[in-house]
Amino acid sequence: MPYAFAEIAFTPSVRAAQERGGSGHYAQFLSDLRNGGDRLSGIEREFIEARDGFYQATVSETGWPYVQFRGGQKGFLRALDDQTIAYADVRGNRQYISVGNLAVNDRISLILMDYPQARRLKIWGRVNIVAAGEAHRAVLDSASGRVERIVQIHVEAFDWNCPSHIPRRFTAEEAGQELEAAYHENAVLMAEIHALRQQIAKGGGG
Repeated sequence: MPYAFAEIAFTPSVRAAQERGGSGHYAQFLSDLRNGGDRLSGIEREFIEARDGFYQATVSETGWPYVQFRGGQKGFLRALDDQTIAYADVRGNRQYISVGNLAVNDRISLILMDYPQARRLKIWGRVNIVAAGEAHRAVLDSASGRVERIVQIHVEAFDWNCPSHIPRRFTAEEAGQELEAAYHENAVLMAEIHALRQQIAKGGGG
């Protein structure tokens, strides 16, 4: 379904807010430029597995949302097929807020960010908690820490968000790569300047 995200996100109250806000023409949100759907292509799967963190939202039985940042080495969030993603839940501070919320409401929402390229992927899904011993090997292999459970997510919808207003930020690793490239470029330019000065000096002495 190309616009599965709209089926989930555009509730009657949201549609009413769109009307009040002057964006009530429903079709303007449903264009090929949004590149959403409910089946992950190779583009989404590659993007997902390149992240070293994401934001995750769950809701408690009292209706309160809880947003958590999940981090790990690149590839710890795995795309197992075109409708399934998963990650190993390793032991943390043992508050278990997300785990408790998911026990009563299996709905989950993720936001995956690529700050350097100003890209943002939103995912809606339903969670199935899997015992570590029953997990896909790739999920376990990508974990760092004591694995308590596997969070397996059936993707109901996703949407590539507008890049406007996304700040350009770099991790220490990304910044180091940028600096290394700049140092290399500077060294090449300095060598060229040195060579030109030598040519000028030889020409002037003649």
